[in-house]
Amino acid sequence: MASKINLTKILVPLLLILGLSAEAQLKVLDRITKYPVSYATISFGNGNGIFADDEGQFVFSKKIYPDIDSLFISALGYKQLNLSTKNLSRTLLLSPQADVLDEVVLKLNTKRKYKEEKLKPYLDDDYYNCWLPTIESEIAIYFAKTSEQDQQLKTIHFPIALESQDWKKRKRSNSDKKAFSTLFKVNFYKNNNGQPGLPLTYETIVFRATEKDGDMYSLDVEDYGICMPLNGLFVSLQVLGYTDKNGKLLPNKKYKEIKTVQGVVKIPTNFRPLLPFTEAIKEKNTFIKRVFIGENSWVEFNKGNGIKSSLLDRNLFNYGVGITLKTYKNK
Repeated sequence: MASKINLTKILVPLLLILGLSAEAQLKVLDRITKYPVSYATISFGNGNGIFADDEGQFVFSKKIYPDIDSLFISALGYKQLNLSTKNLSRTLLLSPQADVLDEVVLKLNTKRKYKEEKLKPYLDDDYYNCWLPTIESEIAIYFAKTSEQDQQLKTIHFPIALESQDWKKRKRSNSDKKAFSTLFKVNFYKNNNGQPGLPLTYETIVFRATEKDGDMYSLDVEDYGICMPLNGLFVSLQVLGYTDKNGKLLPNKKYKEIKTVQGVVKIPTNFRPLLPFTEAIKEKNTFIKRVFIGENSWVEFNKGNGIKSSLLDRNLFNYGVGITLKTYKNK
């Protein structure tokens, strides 16, 4: 009898947990195709939010987020969906935004001969020269066209700063590094009068970085056929969160809650890896944006723009991303 009682004590809480998890699991689908909308943005209306995973799933319940009464769900190429958190359906449908999806992107004749040109990334292992990524921020870096001939993006080189497990050994190249497995999303934007404008592609482009990738992650984007416009383009990066060992986005909470006299304040969690900034680029090429604020504008990462950052105090204005271009010869 004793063994049966102990088994019941174990099973009942487990079933309750599983039941709560299932109830909190929501899914974002395309209204027409019923396919999952991967990595949709779930804004809470207060400047905070989370992301759906590759299957359009995310976890939300009033137990986890008791102070949230509205959800704003968006994704590139879709109309934003605004919902009350009362009586939420488990399936949420996004409508394609036909006016942007109908835009035609001309692709190059890639059978021509070409030469490759690499604009090197700027690597740095000094932790104090690094941006601490949070899921509320998107960073965009401008790249100019380097030739009058046709050019296509081949590879994006994202510099990464690894952290030593032992702080005292951080300056040793052979020191053991802290482990991480982080999912990033990459977007490409047109140049709109010196700022990121409309998307150049509506493809969902993500990659997972770990400490095993070293101090740079090179992302192959050749198959997306992204041509370099005459006035250049912006490459952006935003962290989606940590993943499991298989690269599946984890649904863990992305904020620390701190009690103050004014109430509970949500502080976004910093994710690894760190992103090194550089003073080697003289132009101000980096812009930032808060992704969970609707219609939020891009802001140049510069002094006097209302940005509080120790990087600006150290005259570090740019995330040192590099690219490889294919420059095609004229016919």
